[in-house]
Amino acid sequence: MVQTNGVSLRVTEAGEPDAPVVVLCHGFPELAFSWRHQARALAEAGYHVLVPDQRGYGDSDKPESVDAYDVVELSADVTGLLDDIGAEQAVLVGHDFGAVVAWTAPLLHPERFSAVAGLSLPPVPRPKVPTTQAFRRIFGDNFFYILYFQEPGPADAELAEDPATTLRRLFAAPPAGDDSAALRMLAPGPEGFLARIPEPGGLPDWISEQDFGTYVDQFTRNGFTGPLNWYRCFDRNWELTADPPAPTIEVPALFLGGAADATLAYTPRHRARELVTGAYREVMIDGAGHWLTEECPDEVTRELLRFLAEQTR
Repeated sequence: MVQTNGVSLRVTEAGEPDAPVVVLCHGFPELAFSWRHQARALAEAGYHVLVPDQRGYGDSDKPESVDAYDVVELSADVTGLLDDIGAEQAVLVGHDFGAVVAWTAPLLHPERFSAVAGLSLPPVPRPKVPTTQAFRRIFGDNFFYILYFQEPGPADAELAEDPATTLRRLFAAPPAGDDSAALRMLAPGPEGFLARIPEPGGLPDWISEQDFGTYVDQFTRNGFTGPLNWYRCFDRNWELTADPPAPTIEVPALFLGGAADATLAYTPRHRARELVTGAYREVMIDGAGHWLTEECPDEVTRELLRFLAEQTR
């Protein structure tokens, strides 16, 4: 456990202490465990890898205050990990909501990150209005899960009622291009989130029962309130990032996405260059969905190693 920024985080560490540092940040609803394939490979390739269960997740602390999960705190958690090992800089990599941290931390602490990579969530500029207001303009009276997550209570209870069902449905969610699934997810009505996702009847072929059990055990023990509180800071994050120390990301950046990831439908990745002014590359993996570190671990590892090698030429 590492004490950082007022919280205690469980951190998986691999590689030699004097090697270049890479921090891997997981998304929702994931764990440091989600990076197990990449962490091992990066350490073997000569990097010092830090993989936290981020605040609210796993064995790390779970503050009660919603404001404790804003992007300023999440970014400071990462810089605190660097301080703990005496590292001046690191390459920061994030998946899903971890990519929000990855795309924001270099704006708040530009001196601490030599490069950045985001998986499944591309870099996008700050909207002109608060984030939930922008979503309400887009979705109107339709259901949208991020807006549903804003109210404490209902989503927490729904997701925690049967964590195995929750995780199974999320991991096996329909891919991009499934029009009927999209209509179900957006249809107005009183249904919650999970009722809109069909029961797959089994696990995706990219995760074993044993590995799936690791997720189920953790979320059964800890619930979903901490992870959902990240979503409840969307508008607070918008306010806190109005005038960051660095207006853009000037260090090299990589976006790695799945071509069949349905979440990319509402993330304007064509605007990435408004946020990233340093060297930038986008790589889309054919046939891959949202859970890249699990679905296609070898491809993710290969692209990350390629990107990391470019930073040391």
